[in-house]
Amino acid sequence: MSVNQTTGATEAAVPQSDRPADRTDMVGKALNLLVLLGDEPRGATAAEISRRADLPFSTTYRLLGSLTRDGFVDYEPDGRRYHLGLRIFQLGQRVSNHHGFAGTAMPILRRVTEQTGEATILSVRDGHRHLTVSKVDGPQMFRVTSDPGHLGALHATAVGKALVAFAEDSERERLLAELALEPLTSHSITDRGAFRTEIEQVRRQGYAVMDEENEAGMRAVAVPVLNSQGHAFASLATAVPVFRLSLEDLTAYVPLLQDAAAELSARLPQR
Repeated sequence: MSVNQTTGATEAAVPQSDRPADRTDMVGKALNLLVLLGDEPRGATAAEISRRADLPFSTTYRLLGSLTRDGFVDYEPDGRRYHLGLRIFQLGQRVSNHHGFAGTAMPILRRVTEQTGEATILSVRDGHRHLTVSKVDGPQMFRVTSDPGHLGALHATAVGKALVAFAEDSERERLLAELALEPLTSHSITDRGAFRTEIEQVRRQGYAVMDEENEAGMRAVAVPVLNSQGHAFASLATAVPVFRLSLEDLTAYVPLLQDAAAELSARLPQR
């Protein structure tokens, strides 16, 4: 038997699902399911995730079962819904610690909240979204919903606008052209020309605002956390309910946020 014949026989004997390429493909599909579940704070059924992932229900159900057994996904029998599991939280905490967000950033965020009495949020960009990495709620009887791990829109949030405005030039242009400007509220910017004008204003004034564009009843102001090249690797925000502070009163916190951002820039590992 020739070498080629031997190789062919060996390949034929390997089950299709056991080949390295197939295993890699299944890993990619499983990771995609985790990403989709991350966008579902209330969880989702296997059928819902199957539709969103554009996968056969049987494949989705099998992958969710494996992820549940390993602790990456939790299953709620009553509602037949899946949620991200504790293992994901543990991994996220390790990433946060690695980047210094927990040990280094939190004392700075707490100090800002002590001075403002409002929620302070630190975010980084994750592709076309922003990712909340640290948050300190204010002492008031009102809790901001952007918990660590939350993925939000870049075009409709103060932290997102700051990240876009102070991205590298080529990256900023790409985001301005590609971001899906979805209307999250009646105040969201959905016109691409208007969004470009908004980002240019953010660059001129050095801070970004959000006035009920992401969530009705909420407004925020954010500043970039800049690296040595002057590009944002994170953004820092103060968020308040609209009944508590006017936009003018809220922007009075910009100098405080800028001082805190400068300290974060000096202390955090820069990407």
